[in-house]
Amino acid sequence: MSVAEKSIIADPALAPEGHRKIYWVRAHMPVLNTIRERFEKEQPFKGLKVTIALHLEAKTAYLAKVVKAGGADVTITGSNPLSTQDDVCAALVEDGITVFAKYNPSPQEFKELNIKALEWKPDLIIDDGGDLATILHSERPELADNLRGGAEETTTGIIRLKAMEKDGTLKFPMVAVNDAYCKHLFDNRYGTGQSVWDGINRTTNLMVAGKTVVVVGYGWCGKGVAMRAKGLGANVIVTEIDAIKAVEAYMDGFAVMPMLEAAKVGEFFVTVTGNRDVIRGEHYEAMKDGAIIANAGHFDVEANKPELAALSGSVRTVRRNIEEYRLKDGRSIYLLAEGRLVNLAAGDGHPAEIMDMTFALQAVALKHVNEKYESIGNKVVNVPYELDEQVARLKLESLGFGIDKLTDEQIAYLDSWREAE
Repeated sequence: MSVAEKSIIADPALAPEGHRKIYWVRAHMPVLNTIRERFEKEQPFKGLKVTIALHLEAKTAYLAKVVKAGGADVTITGSNPLSTQDDVCAALVEDGITVFAKYNPSPQEFKELNIKALEWKPDLIIDDGGDLATILHSERPELADNLRGGAEETTTGIIRLKAMEKDGTLKFPMVAVNDAYCKHLFDNRYGTGQSVWDGINRTTNLMVAGKTVVVVGYGWCGKGVAMRAKGLGANVIVTEIDAIKAVEAYMDGFAVMPMLEAAKVGEFFVTVTGNRDVIRGEHYEAMKDGAIIANAGHFDVEANKPELAALSGSVRTVRRNIEEYRLKDGRSIYLLAEGRLVNLAAGDGHPAEIMDMTFALQAVALKHVNEKYESIGNKVVNVPYELDEQVARLKLESLGFGIDKLTDEQIAYLDSWREAE
């Protein structure tokens, strides 16, 4: 059976536009281009099956092509129903990659597509939010028979994997790509910061300057969202449960208060916690008429949608990716992209230059786990520092920048506790 016959996509005729998108991002992903050249020569995945579950847009498509260039038989599926781009899926099928993904499938169909990708019985996986790992542990453990390990993209996924490891149920090693310096320092901060506001701005077509923005959670993603909101001229409030992060937000120049207080004054709310119900009934009851809620966490549970619906007399779509919840007292609260990842469900995700580094980490992490899976064991491990730094050095080279090296005398000084002579 051919790749096209095996794949489940919306429309093969959309491939030309998908190819154009992939061509554009490839031109802006020099680090991944370098790794692709290495993989073509080394063939680290020759004869292996790799299943990928990520937001299926052009940058992800190019990562899949890089892994394929390393010798892998690649199957890919989406990690969010609203972030899959049908034209990109069609282009990948033409490029010889098996795709199980469509834009906006039903929840049941979305899960079935994920399972279809795993029924290929992969040797390696790249996961996002722990979706593949959860299916392999809870529903279809027999599909992990060949699995050597994989790499995880997000904070949410790592939380789930570490819970499995703690319970002693994790069946294979996973590399925590999200925890690499080049991921959380750059992707989570600068990537999320820019792409969230890109998604909000293109969806609402409203001003940010002068508005009050409430950022719920001040991890690396929250820092990026707050920083870019400030740059757009907003008054920024941060809500937190961690006292240290709250002090950091204060020293970064932001107001800090409990969610219930922030709910009374906020005009835009952006959730970036990785937890559920951080905006819920009592907060909706306190919000101003016209408040806008967006989520940048992996799952659509950060703003409690059932409680919002229960307070509402009607719900209607007033603009693409904007639902108006008309409360029984006459106020309106607007939810963007069904509470899913606003930067991908209502935008194109992180800039190509950011994902160049993140997906380079995914590629080298996958190669690492394939080489070391027997010695790693069934646990969650960090990306080795030398691989993290390797990606940063490739990025610097692509920018035409150089950095200094320690002299032998400096190395000896740092290694000694004696006073310098």
